[in-house]
Amino acid sequence: MSEHRRKPPQPQGGGRASARRAAQQRPGRGAPAGRDVPTASHSGPYTQQPAQGSRADARRAAQRGASGRGRGATGSARGAGRPDKRFINYPRSDRDGWKRFVPSWKLVSGTAFGFFAVIIAGTGIGIAMVSTPDPNKAAKAQNNVFYWADGTQMVATGGSMNRQIVPISSIPRSMRDAVIAAENESFETDKGVDPMGIARAVWNMGTGGSTQGGSTITQQYVKNTYLDSDQTLKRKVTELFIALRLGVSEEKDTVLAGYLNTAYYGRDAYGIQAAARAYFGKDSQDLNPSECAFLAAVLKGPNLYNPDGGIGAAATPALNEDRARKRWAWVLDREVEVGRMEAGERAKYKDFPALVESEQARGMTGQIGYLVDTAKAYVMKTKGITAEQMALGGYRIKTTFEKPKVDAMTKAVEDIRAGLIDEKKRPETDTFVQFGAASVDVKTGALVALYGGPGWDQKYFSNNANTSGVPVGSTWKPYVLAAAMEYGTQNSGGKGISVDSKYQANDLTVINNREGKPLRDASGNPFRQKNESPTAFGYVTLNEAMEKSINVPFAQLVFDVGHEKVRSVAKATGILEESINPNADASFALGTSTPSAIRMADSYATFAASGTHREPYSVIAVEKNGEKLTGFEPPKDQRAMDNAVADNVTKVLQNVIENGTGKKAKKLGRPAAGKTGTTDENKSAWFVGYTPELSTSVVLFRTDPNSAEKELISMKGVGDIPSLHGGDIPAEIWTEYMSEALKGKPVTEFPEAEDIGVTADSAGAPSPTPVAPVTPSTSPSSLPPTSPPPSPTPSKGDGRPCKPWELYCDPDTTRGTTDGGTNTGTTSGVIGGPSGSPSPSPSGRPGRPGGLTGSTTTSTMQD
Repeated sequence: MSEHRRKPPQPQGGGRASARRAAQQRPGRGAPAGRDVPTASHSGPYTQQPAQGSRADARRAAQRGASGRGRGATGSARGAGRPDKRFINYPRSDRDGWKRFVPSWKLVSGTAFGFFAVIIAGTGIGIAMVSTPDPNKAAKAQNNVFYWADGTQMVATGGSMNRQIVPISSIPRSMRDAVIAAENESFETDKGVDPMGIARAVWNMGTGGSTQGGSTITQQYVKNTYLDSDQTLKRKVTELFIALRLGVSEEKDTVLAGYLNTAYYGRDAYGIQAAARAYFGKDSQDLNPSECAFLAAVLKGPNLYNPDGGIGAAATPALNEDRARKRWAWVLDREVEVGRMEAGERAKYKDFPALVESEQARGMTGQIGYLVDTAKAYVMKTKGITAEQMALGGYRIKTTFEKPKVDAMTKAVEDIRAGLIDEKKRPETDTFVQFGAASVDVKTGALVALYGGPGWDQKYFSNNANTSGVPVGSTWKPYVLAAAMEYGTQNSGGKGISVDSKYQANDLTVINNREGKPLRDASGNPFRQKNESPTAFGYVTLNEAMEKSINVPFAQLVFDVGHEKVRSVAKATGILEESINPNADASFALGTSTPSAIRMADSYATFAASGTHREPYSVIAVEKNGEKLTGFEPPKDQRAMDNAVADNVTKVLQNVIENGTGKKAKKLGRPAAGKTGTTDENKSAWFVGYTPELSTSVVLFRTDPNSAEKELISMKGVGDIPSLHGGDIPAEIWTEYMSEALKGKPVTEFPEAEDIGVTADSAGAPSPTPVAPVTPSTSPSSLPPTSPPPSPTPSKGDGRPCKPWELYCDPDTTRGTTDGGTNTGTTSGVIGGPSGSPSPSPSGRPGRPGGLTGSTTTSTMQD
């Protein structure tokens, strides 16, 4: 090779680079001409620079050179190339191919040793750096301050039961045994940590799951000192080091006392002494084994095991008490199982321990307890705060509740109760009558008032405004009508239907499924829907059916529309899915679903707002330690249905008040719409109504709050009224409250409802005879000429004048046609078959498509 192709002489040097250059030289002489064979000179070696290369190429070249033939070779032994001066020989230079990546035993053992050395050293340093928790400084409770919507203070809660530290000698042996048996059987022998629990916690945090994982008493004690800290890996590691330190440095009695003195027991009580006073009115050292078992049960989770109730739908007083009773019995049995109680001793405790009145409840008079409970639930849900963290306090919470409206609602309920209920005179009928109510601002969704019950100070902890399990009766029918207007029926050719569509309304009419076949009752016979009245109505318009709250038309309509379409409409207006009857039966249309009063008021506000839904909210702003928390802006508006559909529902519900079962609400004296609701055996009675400003729901029901089942009891005879309906007491309360709440407010009208939909009568309806247009009448509609005249039904006063003491007497109200109840039989029906796609709304307004305006017949019924 010519000299000009070779690199100039390189300076002499040492190190790894020099070794590589030396290794790249061929050791033999007499190489054939034309090969790139370096030659030696007094000035140093020459070598050709590879066109492209890497360190790996150099190593391979060196290995080939070391094993090649020729004079001057140093040997043919494997690995006799250049020495590897790396600290860690990996990948291995003395191996070929895949074997280069197989670590040597020295590397494996050295790595393992180094890993464990780092872990041990890190653990030692971590334990040395953390301090032992001080129960006197941990979990200090502060006040939570709640404010009315106008910024004035409503109440300050919490902080009144700051923990009082007691020594282990003041904690009964039975309390120690109960807690160890229930939570950490190996407490006296473990080292303070649970490796599996730690692994779960790390895995959960890594996968975005729950950060809870520690399960030993020591770990729980440490966790209690960080209740208001962030759930982070750093905090979890700190807890681990503290638990390890306590496990090796502290006596078990010290750790156990620390845990029992810092744990949260509910009723704003931190520590065993505060808990003993809060639940039993005695000092901790005087607790008996049964009471100790109860407190150990509450430690499982006060929000779910405190019999007073907690935050959330799953934490009602009834559910909590049931859980507490079962766990109390389990704790006692567990003590026997692990040898911490004799079976004979266990047999002594058969009755659940009696609890004293809550100190917290005594400070929550009137509606304050229910308002605070509602606002706390909203804050906890919005920010993911636990009940224990909330109980630590420090929050400044501004609510949406308006004191004048809350006072007006309370007065309306109490006035009616005082004039109606007489438990001494009528104990068989007037005991256990419960009232609930809620009021929502139509334009914002803000919850401005509620009535939850007599008050926490009266030992009534269930919030009747947010209760579940009370069927809403015929107040559900507007959702069936709205679905028919929006989606149409199988008889409308895919178009929304008009309220002038006629349906059979006679009592005991057979209901057909979507295939046109009769539903079957339990005995296999055709199912016949019952009305409230045996009146032979014949075919009536849906407008009249709503006005008189006739059951049969809506029981058939729900099959013609499809149950899922009705569910969709209800959910779009704010009804929670878990409260909706999941069955596809006829009674679904008549109100067997069980939304709360809050949800019903908010849902009807969607009709008032022309189809715009706003989620109910009860908190405007929250501060913690002077810092404003995010997430408490009013919920965004959502389009639930076409404007025209909502406005037409409102028009129909205005007719209910003007001419139908809601007549008593006419006394409000301003535009209003609403619907009455009554269930079988008068077990519940509702009135839900609204103006353009406010939407309010009122519910009455009977249940024994001390019973285990909390079953609903018939209200027949309550207030000396033979059959109580939604148009009676609930409508009276609604009217009195709304009159006061809207006093001084300008009168506004609902948007005018445009004509929508096509007339799509049910199967069998007579064909209409063309008639000349008639002048609309303001009187209630007459019955269709094809049906026999209804037999007269007695009014509440039976035609006689009302007596002075008859608060609810209304000689103009006809009871025979009011508010049909739900049927008790549930039958399965077929839902299959499309309802047809809704057509675009002709209104031109934004919103989900509604029905097309089609050919309609002139109705003689006017709103």
